[in-house]
This record gives sequence, C-alpha cells and structure tokens, in this order.
Amino acid sequence: MTTTLLRRTLLAAALLAPLVSMAADKPLVMGFSQVGAESEWRSANTASVKDAAKQAGISLKFADAQQKQENQVKAIRSFIAQKVDVIAFSPVVESGWDTVLKEAKAARIPVILTDRAVNVSDPSLYVSFIGSDFVEEGRKAGRWLLERAAKTPSASLNIVELQGTVGSAPAIDRKKGFEEVIKANPKLQIIRSQSGEFTRAKGKEVMEAFLKAKDKKIDVLYAHNDDMAIGAIQAIEEAGLKPGKDIVIVSIDGVKGAFQAMLAGKLNVTIECNPLLGPQLMQLARDVVAGKPVEKRITVIEGVFPAEVAAKELPNRKY
Repeated sequence: MTTTLLRRTLLAAALLAPLVSMAADKPLVMGFSQVGAESEWRSANTASVKDAAKQAGISLKFADAQQKQENQVKAIRSFIAQKVDVIAFSPVVESGWDTVLKEAKAARIPVILTDRAVNVSDPSLYVSFIGSDFVEEGRKAGRWLLERAAKTPSASLNIVELQGTVGSAPAIDRKKGFEEVIKANPKLQIIRSQSGEFTRAKGKEVMEAFLKAKDKKIDVLYAHNDDMAIGAIQAIEEAGLKPGKDIVIVSIDGVKGAFQAMLAGKLNVTIECNPLLGPQLMQLARDVVAGKPVEKRITVIEGVFPAEVAAKELPNRKY
C-alpha cells in the first residue's frame, strides 16, 4: 500500500469511527401500545414494561389505547411513521389487525404480541407472542371447581360467569378452557354469562343484575379476572349474602387484591396470570432486532392459589 493510500485509509477510518460509535450508542426504540388501565393486573403490566425498558436502556414510546382498538391502530401507524425499531402491543381484541400489521411488515418493523394473541390470516405478520395460556387458565379454574364439587357429588351447582372484554383473547380462551373441563360433571351448569369488561365497576353492575334474576339460586361465580370478582363481591354483600360462603367465587389473575379478599374469606381461589412480562419482552425485542431466532410463542409458568395459602403467599406478591 502506498503512503498516500495508507493516509487516506486512516483518514476515512478516523472520520467513520464517530459515526460507528454513535450508531452503537443509539438506543433501541420500541413502540408499545397498551390496552388501557382497566385493572390492577394491567397497571402492574404497564409498570413492568416501563421499568424494564428503563433498565435495559431501551427508548420506549408508550401509548394507552383506553380499551379501544381504533386507538391501537392509530398508535401502531404512528410508530411506523416514526420508524421505531420494534413494535409491541397487547391487542384489545383478537381480530381486525391484518391491515395495520401488513403496513408494519412492509416497513420492515418487527411486531411482538404481549399478553394477548391475535387472529390474522398470515402468522408472519408478527414475530412472536409472549404471555399466558388463557385456555389453560380457564381449565385450572374448572379443575378446582370440579374437585370442590366432588366433595358433595349429589349437589348441582348453578354458575354465573363474568366474562372479560367481548372479542378479547382472554375472554374467549378463559371461557373455552373452563367449559371444556366442567362438562365432565353435568351437575355444573352455567346459567348466566355476560361481559363485565374486566373492570370492578362493570363486574359489580352485572353481578347485581344476576342477583336480581331470582329464578335460580346462584352457587358459584366464575370471573375472568380478579377486578370483576372484587366488584361482584360488593354486589353480593349488598344483597345480604356472604361472598365465598353463600356463593363460591373463582377468579383469575392473582393480584394482591384477590389475596386480601381470600384472607377476608370472600374469595375462594385465584388462578395466576403473571403481568410482569417487561424484562422478558425487552430481551426478546433485542433478540428480534438483532436477527436472532426466537420462539413463536413464549408462555410464562403460573400457579393456582386457593384461599388456604393466601396468608403465606400474600407477602410474596409483587402486583
């Protein structure tokens, strides 16, 4: 190499070095669209995502959809326009995502689903899902009730069901899993089922309506989340009944409020649904952007907590 060429090469390297350093120092940018703030679980999930992004040095653009799909679609399009590195979102409902996810794919921005799945024509529109197995959560609730019913095999149990948001993955799947299991005992019958929209206020309102229809005695309440169960507990007490005794209550999420209700004897069991997905999501995002192979579905491990273990477990709850 000539002296002149060597000098030019060194000069080019010197000029390029700051640019390489800047690129290396540039934080990964994630656009994240959250369902809303409808429950204790959702608030804990949001906090986990925000805290984990900060810890990982990831720049987070956060959007609250306020439980409206149209808000999430707008947020995703905004993230595409901003040319973020990766998009993550917890979909309000399962269907209606093909168009906007095709736009993200065309822009070469990978999409990660968190907590809730989608029903799309092309599975390649998202790279991975991280969250719970909602069908299995429903099964766990059903198994617990089957075991309880087996202790008094002659009894018939009338069940009322508080469903989550209509069309959402947890509402569809938790109902499916529960019904799949309880059909093993024909004496377990769901006599009423209605959406409580995953909120305490709506859970209370719907439970009040269930209680006013006095054509059949209510033996069991199955709530798709703890917040609706806690709202229903208020309605049951205001009706002069004892929640947890006059009406057995089975719910899902495993938030602190549920454990406190179990300690008070007002709730019988909660099925865990872990909202602390932030750290796993940030690592997954880094792997995806780096082009590393990732699992299409990443499911978290969760437990079942009956009232008998509430006192022991409450101090361990982080949400």
